[in-house]
Amino acid sequence: MAKPTGFMEFEREDIGHRSVTERLGDYGELDLPHPLETLIRQAARCMDCGVPFCHSAGCPVMNRIPEFNDLVYRGKWREASENLHSTNNFPEITGRVCPAPCEPACTLSINRDPVLIKHIEYQIAERAFAEGWVKPMPAPRQTGRRAAVVGSGPAGLAAAQQLARAGHKVTVFEKDDRVGGLLRYGIPDFKLDKRILDRRLAQLSAEGVKFETGVLVGDDISGRYLRKMFDAICLTMGAGAPRPLTVPGAEFKNVVYAMNFLSRQNHRVAGDFDESPLAEPIVAKDKIVVVIGGGDTGSDCIGTSLRQGAKEVHQFEILPMPPEGANPNTPWPMWPQILRTSSSQEEGCRRRWSVLTKHLAGEGDLATELHACEVDWVAGPNGMEMRERPGSEFSMKVDLVLLAMGFVHVVHKGFVEQLGLQLDPRGNVVVKDYMTSETGVFAAGDTVKGASLVVRAINDGRLAAAAIDTWLKEK
Repeated sequence: MAKPTGFMEFEREDIGHRSVTERLGDYGELDLPHPLETLIRQAARCMDCGVPFCHSAGCPVMNRIPEFNDLVYRGKWREASENLHSTNNFPEITGRVCPAPCEPACTLSINRDPVLIKHIEYQIAERAFAEGWVKPMPAPRQTGRRAAVVGSGPAGLAAAQQLARAGHKVTVFEKDDRVGGLLRYGIPDFKLDKRILDRRLAQLSAEGVKFETGVLVGDDISGRYLRKMFDAICLTMGAGAPRPLTVPGAEFKNVVYAMNFLSRQNHRVAGDFDESPLAEPIVAKDKIVVVIGGGDTGSDCIGTSLRQGAKEVHQFEILPMPPEGANPNTPWPMWPQILRTSSSQEEGCRRRWSVLTKHLAGEGDLATELHACEVDWVAGPNGMEMRERPGSEFSMKVDLVLLAMGFVHVVHKGFVEQLGLQLDPRGNVVVKDYMTSETGVFAAGDTVKGASLVVRAINDGRLAAAAIDTWLKEK
């Protein structure tokens, strides 16, 4: 283990951020990495538990966390990089955007602050790139088999890299103009600088992965064409169907889905988005913004709105405010359902819980007023039920409403419908050992499981690639 008494000698030291005033003036990443001596102290806190719940219960890709903590403590950075990359294709990304379920599963979390696992992972990945240890790993020989990956988010990229390293010829089809899917256009640059993504994509290209952008499978090319041209297909389109706001007034032009808002800003930051003079730009400058939805996407909308110069930003969550500090309903090593405040929320946001939007009123094609009420959640015969709280109705002026209420399932129109793939009751694609109801067509990530974490998508892509490789070898 790193240091037998480290967890008793050292306290957790969270990383800092650039000041709110500074970071609201740009879209640069906001984290301030720890210096080496601080990081070594943090790695020393790992107890190398006999049963490391951080690894087994907390980490979806099953990173060997106690091992790389020990390697960092002993200064064996290259070995730490090899250890980390053995389970995670993109640790520099998860080290930035993962909520780190490994940390509340850390044994120290039972009665103390957990090890700073996420930031140690980040530092290992960045050291690996800085030292030139991240190099292409092309397959030593080719199988002659061709695999198509539809969608270039975290699941698709992980599957593509694993398949290419197994010797298959891989082509990734992406509907947008650049590769990356959710990583490119769904996560703001202040959380994930896109140069971080591009340097990893260069590795995939050097390993033989071919990318075809601006191709909407099911429209620009048919499912029949893909079945004819490729030996196997892996669907990793994500859960792209957003949960709608089904109230009167939701059709107003300034009621916008979060991903439309976020992707436009990411295009602007990249300098490759030329808005039509005939189109109304979706910007928050000088506006009263209401974000409906309390999750990570809603938080991203808050940070983006503030950087655009919003006058006010409000966030409404329909669920009740979670408890602070601890929640007996989600004990260790479960992910604790507790009150959290994101860096974007810290920058200036008025948050309200247990709020139900009733309708929107407006003039012409724009909403100008939001009407809502507060709700109570009570136990009923089928679980918790929502009931409107009498006398709690309120209204407020709005200029922009951003819908961040989550995603329901993969988009069915196009490829999924063309192949007639079996769906579960929630609208996700049904798989068995990652193969869909169509032989040779596989699926992974949010396409199968619904909207989830980047790290879970990476793991699913890896497992799907292994299933495809086995099937191709047996075919």
